[in-house]
Amino acid sequence: MAAAAAPDHLFNLRNNFYLGAYQAAINNSDLTNLPPDDAVERDCLVYRSYIALGSYQLVISEIDESAATPLQAVKLLALYLSSPDNKESTISSLKEWLSDPAIGSNVTLRLIAGIVFMHEEDYNEALKHTNAGGTMELHALNVQIFLKMHRSDYAERQLRAMQQIDEDHTLTQLANAWLNLAVGGSKIQEAYLIFQDFSEKYPMTGLILNGKAVCCMHMGNFDEAEGLLLDALNKDAKDPETLANLVVCSLHQGKSTSRYLNQLKLTHPDHMLVKRASSGDESFERALQSVA
Repeated sequence: MAAAAAPDHLFNLRNNFYLGAYQAAINNSDLTNLPPDDAVERDCLVYRSYIALGSYQLVISEIDESAATPLQAVKLLALYLSSPDNKESTISSLKEWLSDPAIGSNVTLRLIAGIVFMHEEDYNEALKHTNAGGTMELHALNVQIFLKMHRSDYAERQLRAMQQIDEDHTLTQLANAWLNLAVGGSKIQEAYLIFQDFSEKYPMTGLILNGKAVCCMHMGNFDEAEGLLLDALNKDAKDPETLANLVVCSLHQGKSTSRYLNQLKLTHPDHMLVKRASSGDESFERALQSVA
């Protein structure tokens, strides 16, 4: 008879992180007597939650040179996101570590590499490090990368691999919703039902609200989408996806977009919508179409 699976002490922490409940992940991370590898993963999830909340300096100052490789990788992500001036040196360090046989195959380091190169829109470089998979997060990141490359066929292959490992995993469900949104048509309703299921099972987060809102916009339900997005804005007034989706939603409703666009410019000047808006109306219209 097969041995019983060891209890997954980090299940709730991971789930909170995946669904965007970052403060909840931080608040409920005080888990005692964890095995060393689990303790490192716990710390990585907590620090990545701080990064998601914009607390880059806290992460940079708390992770010192003696920390394990996964934590050093998370610190690199904080450095990369904290200032445009850090990008070149961070990418240089990242490439150096990835070429080191002793640590280059570390799954967290490969994940952070994928996230950084996806930010850089260097999708082929990202896939060099993520395509081999190894964790559900790497598979989910591959789905995101392939969708950004407009290769839903490859994204679907990654999703199939995730479904074979664990069909009910939160990341499998999320990846399924992302793919459904990209494919469109009748698949939009399926994506909506996934986000609806999350909203019934878990505390409502900006990620879930935005997911439902984007589905509503695709189905032409802009008033419902606006309500969901305003709820998300109440949770985080600076969230770039919420602000970008409100720009799109307002445009379709014939309302002024300037307030949300100005907020987005102030808080996330590198966002795609901001860049398109400043480079000319025609490409801005195209950008809006690509978001909704």
